[in-house]
Amino acid sequence: MNLQVTPEIEITKETKTELEPLYRVIIHNDDVTPMDFVVHVLTSIFLLLEPDALEVMLTAHFKGIAYVQTLPKAEAQKRINKAHFAAGLEGYPLHFSMEPE
Repeated sequence: MNLQVTPEIEITKETKTELEPLYRVIIHNDDVTPMDFVVHVLTSIFLLLEPDALEVMLTAHFKGIAYVQTLPKAEAQKRINKAHFAAGLEGYPLHFSMEPE
């Protein structure tokens, strides 16, 4: 005797989920944090390519602030926290902020 069990399949309507709001990450210049450390943070935490990281660092250096990238709010906050922690370990006052897109 060969019994086959057919699984019950429930079809549900797909609901729309809202995407997390996007935030712009901003780097602020200071006169203490070495430029190579800033580039390191931008490449290792924010995953910028080195030429882009150099451009962001120099823009912040000469203009006081610079746009880094746009990320979902939670990811922006996570990366900013990691950058602040890394800078703190080295004794640097490197500062990032975020603003709604």
